[in-house]
Amino acid sequence: MAALGLAATAPAYAQSDNRDDEIKALKALVEKQQQQLNQQQQDLQQLHNALTQLQTQQTQQQTQIQQTQQAQAQQAQTVAAAPAPAASAPTFTSAPGVSVAFHGFIDATAFSQSKSYTYGNGQNAEYPIPGSTGTLSGVDVRNTRFWFDLTGAKVAGDWTGGAHLEMDFFGGFNGTTAYSQQQPLPRLRQAYLLLTNPVTGSTIKIGQMWDLMFPLDDLPDSLSHIAFPLGYGAGVIGWRFPGAIYSQDLNHGSSGPQWRLDVGAFEGTWASPGTPTNYTSAGNAGFRPQIEAKLHVEEEKEWMLFLAAHWSQIDLAGVGNTEPTPIKRQFSSEAVELGGLWTPGPWVLKSVVYTGRGIGEIFGDLSQFGDIKDTGGYVMGGYKFTPNWSANLFYAISKPNANDVVLWLNSGSTGLLKSRQAAANLQYSVGDYSFALEWIHAIIDSTKTGATRTMTSGNQLNVSAMYKF
Repeated sequence: MAALGLAATAPAYAQSDNRDDEIKALKALVEKQQQQLNQQQQDLQQLHNALTQLQTQQTQQQTQIQQTQQAQAQQAQTVAAAPAPAASAPTFTSAPGVSVAFHGFIDATAFSQSKSYTYGNGQNAEYPIPGSTGTLSGVDVRNTRFWFDLTGAKVAGDWTGGAHLEMDFFGGFNGTTAYSQQQPLPRLRQAYLLLTNPVTGSTIKIGQMWDLMFPLDDLPDSLSHIAFPLGYGAGVIGWRFPGAIYSQDLNHGSSGPQWRLDVGAFEGTWASPGTPTNYTSAGNAGFRPQIEAKLHVEEEKEWMLFLAAHWSQIDLAGVGNTEPTPIKRQFSSEAVELGGLWTPGPWVLKSVVYTGRGIGEIFGDLSQFGDIKDTGGYVMGGYKFTPNWSANLFYAISKPNANDVVLWLNSGSTGLLKSRQAAANLQYSVGDYSFALEWIHAIIDSTKTGATRTMTSGNQLNVSAMYKF
C-alpha cells in the first residue's frame, strides 16, 4: 500500500516543476517585449523632435526669403524713383580687359635756407650757388606726384601689355607775377608702354623713363627731396630719356637671390652746340644713342646689389657738322656705377659709387659739359626705432677733375670743382601719412680763373608732410 502511494504522488510533483519553468519563461518574454516597446517609443520621440526642428528651420527660411524679397522690392522702387544720371556724367573707362590704377602722393615742405641753391630752392635745392648771399624761406608742394598704371592688355602668345604715365609739378611757375609761385606747372616725368612675358620673365619698356644709371631702387630716404633726391647731381647720377629697355630674369622661377639683366638705348643729349630742346644738340647729332647695361641681384627684404655701365659718343661739331671745332671735337661719355642696399634688423644701409668722364648728360660732372672726369657717390645709414619712428644720416660727394674743369671753362664762367652734402632727418610714419624734420648742409668749391678757389656753404632746415594714395 505504501508503495502504491509513492507511485501515485510522483507525477504531481513533476507537473508542478514544469509549470514554474513555463511561468518564468513567459515572464522573461514579457520583459523582453516591454524593453523593445520602450526602445521603439524612444525612437518615435526622437523622430518627432527631428521633424519638429526641421519644420522650424523651414519656417525660418521662408521668413528670411520673404524679408529679402521685400527688401529687394523696396530697393527696386527706390532706384526706379531716383532721377536718371545726366547723359554728360563723366565715366572713367579703358579698353576691354585692361585695369587702371591711379596712385601718387601729396608732399608739402616748409623750409628755410641760408643761400640760393643750384637746380632751385625748397624741394629741389642741392648745393649752393657759388658766391650767393641772403636767406630765404617758403613752402614748396612741387614734389606732389600722380601716375596711372594700365595692365592686362593682350598682345600675342604669353605677352601682355600695359603702360605707365607719371607727372609732378616741377615744370616751372605760371608766369613771373606775384601769384606765379602758387601756380607750379605740371611736368611729364615718365611715359612708356610696357610688354611683359610672365612665362619667360622678360619685360620691354618703350617711351620715356629713367636710364639705367639712376639708382631707382637705391635712393636716399627723404620727404623733402624726392623728385630731386638728396645728393642728386652731386653724388647721385642718372636722368630720364626717351628710349627702350629690355629686362630679363636670369633665374626666373627659381628660389634664392633673384638675378636680372637690363640693357637699354636712350636718346642722346648735350648742352651745346645746338639746342637740347629741339633735337639739334651735339648729343643728337647723327643720333648717337646712350647705351647702358645693368646687372641686378637681390634677396627680397634683405639685400640688393647692382652694377651698371654707360657709354655714348659726343660729336661737338653738332647737327650738320657746321660748328667750330672746340677743345676736343669728339670723345666718349662713359661711366661705371656700383650700388647696394642692406637691411639687417632695424638698420637700413645704402650706398652708390661711380666713376666716369663726359657724363654731364646724366647729371654727372656737377652738370658741367665737357670731357671731364668725375668720381662720386653717397652713403646713408638709417635706423628704425619703432614701426613708426626712424632716423637717417646721409653724406654725398662729387669731385670732377680740376684740370679738366679748368680746361673746359668758358670765358667768365664758374667751374665747379667739388661738392659735399650732408643731411640728417627724423621721420614719423603712420598708415599712409609721414612727417619729417630734416637738416641739409652743402659745400661747393668753385673757380673762375683756375688759379683761385672759392668755397661756398649753405644750410636748409625743413619740415615735410606726405600723404600717399
